[in-house]
Amino acid sequence: MIRNQWYVVLESNEVKAGRPVGVTRLGEKLVFWRRRDGKVVCLKDRCAHLGASLCQGKISPDDRLACPFHAFEYDASGQCQYIPSLGRNGIPPRAMRVDSYLTYEAHGLIWIFWGETEKAVRPPRFFDLDDGFTYAGYRDPWPVHYSRMVENQMDVMHLPHVHYNTIGRGHRVVVDGPLVTLEEDILRMWVYNRLDDGTPPRKPEELPAPNRPPFLEFIFPNIWQNRISDDMRIFVAFVPVDEENGILYLRYYQRIVRLPVLRTLFNWIGVIGSRYIANQDKRVVSRQVPKKTSLRNGEKFVQGDRIILAYRRRREELLRENGQLAD
Repeated sequence: MIRNQWYVVLESNEVKAGRPVGVTRLGEKLVFWRRRDGKVVCLKDRCAHLGASLCQGKISPDDRLACPFHAFEYDASGQCQYIPSLGRNGIPPRAMRVDSYLTYEAHGLIWIFWGETEKAVRPPRFFDLDDGFTYAGYRDPWPVHYSRMVENQMDVMHLPHVHYNTIGRGHRVVVDGPLVTLEEDILRMWVYNRLDDGTPPRKPEELPAPNRPPFLEFIFPNIWQNRISDDMRIFVAFVPVDEENGILYLRYYQRIVRLPVLRTLFNWIGVIGSRYIANQDKRVVSRQVPKKTSLRNGEKFVQGDRIILAYRRRREELLRENGQLAD
């Protein structure tokens, strides 16, 4: 996983007031809870005293997270503020603290900044999905590293084969381009699949300049949207669990149907269709090896892999910039 990035890790409705929630994200055991003012807090899920799991504890009257073992109380910064065995006027050692992560909440999603706090110079970015859009969604664990999940949604060659009876109907197996741009860690992609008429695929420079918004967009490190139309989108957060597992958080957004009851029905029909399509991918991707992608893992590439290569190159650059990859 790339350090010093804002990662979507949960949906807002997974962290309710008054109850800590323990999850594994980015290879770490974390605990989330809400203060009385609604702010989401994220700490490492390990008491600094004897290693108990803090997610089994409770929220104290002083708005702190109390360990289930000896009731040590931690504030939102991870500092222990109260140790019952020392008495109400006792002062906990400064070393009695657990690591905390910055959180950000918007659009019904929770981000954490996985890295050094001082490098969180701006809040996480999102897509233009607020003006009149409503959505329904679901969550699904995948037994692969999140990078495989990301690349699956950038792979333009698999459509007529994996999705032959859904979004890949028409047997458009030849891939012209594709076009891809990278600006401020946003990948924008235009797809040009067509029938095989015997002519070779056109290179990107042979294609006309795009006259419409990108079909696909990806914001590093882990959110993506498919712009089906101006009024219909698919959003996915590829949430890292550990080196071999991720969770797909998918939402079907639309602003075509606006009447409340019909809108809800329409949104859930969209989710059902999206889940069927995603399961077609999951069947194949869950057996890819290695489970984690990299630029140099022995895989061979062709022209249609241009988007995947752009993603891998930038991902490797970010890892190197953070000292996670040797030159």
